[in-house]
Amino acid sequence: MNIKVLKDNSLSKLEMRELYAASLIEMIEGGEPIMITDADLMRPIGILPYLKKYPENIFDCGIAESNMIGVACGLSAEGFIPFTHTFACFASRRVMDQVFMSGAYAKRNVKMIGSDPGVCAGLNGGTHMAFEDVAMMRVVPEMTIVEPTDPVMLKNLLPQIVHSYGMTYIRLCRVQTEEIYEEGSSFELGRAAMLRDGGDVTIIAAGREVIEAVNAAKQLEKMGIQARVLDMFTIKPIDVEAVVSAAKDTGAIVTAENHNIIGGLGGAVAEVLAAHMPAPVEMVGVKDLFGEVASTEVLKQRFGLTAGDIVAAVQKVMARK
Repeated sequence: MNIKVLKDNSLSKLEMRELYAASLIEMIEGGEPIMITDADLMRPIGILPYLKKYPENIFDCGIAESNMIGVACGLSAEGFIPFTHTFACFASRRVMDQVFMSGAYAKRNVKMIGSDPGVCAGLNGGTHMAFEDVAMMRVVPEMTIVEPTDPVMLKNLLPQIVHSYGMTYIRLCRVQTEEIYEEGSSFELGRAAMLRDGGDVTIIAAGREVIEAVNAAKQLEKMGIQARVLDMFTIKPIDVEAVVSAAKDTGAIVTAENHNIIGGLGGAVAEVLAAHMPAPVEMVGVKDLFGEVASTEVLKQRFGLTAGDIVAAVQKVMARK
């Protein structure tokens, strides 16, 4: 890995969906046997403008998500590398039997995009707000789960995902995100990225919570607390070495995720610590609740996903050291 962290963070120029679509098309033009399937959401994910030029590589399966997974598994059986897309709520709840049996059990090679995870769903509301998708995918044997943080990371990871055989679930915010990494940064699936080091506590975050972790660390520094910040963009398989080292070096862990604290990143980290290096843990995430209708910013406050919530969790966990 070659990680270069930006000193100042601002919204990315490209939306994540623009980068996703352009990257897949670039790889198709480069000869990769990629097939893109969608469940009537090609416009929201940025693929629609490419449909006329690549009709043999792009398929709309309609509002029939389970069928889309079945189609993708069939394409995989024929040697193609299929990508599927729908909102994260449908990419998990609605398709689980096909994912498990036709995909994972059959040893297929399907790359599933679940967009608008957690509070990223915003005004689409509770029915479309996936706080449980990671938990569902974690229990599927041999599943890889990735949550890219910004466009730089997404661009670097997509070719790795294409060339890594097996079922992969990608949690993807569709719109602009805060830029975290400099252009030219490189990452490795299965290895956490350290954004900053510190000896007092470690904050392990994923997805849109990474920027909150960075901002929390800056606040903590003013309070005399030095926080290590890890971007755990590969939630499964989790970077066991990074988690154990963090526990050894700092003695306290806070996890931050745009997901239910049950079964998600926090649970995965706690499982590692219980097995290898017990240490106090506090989890920032959704506390076993359903989604609601509001803007993403309001929902961050509602569900306790802000930098301030991470700071409070750090203070709480350090009192337990």
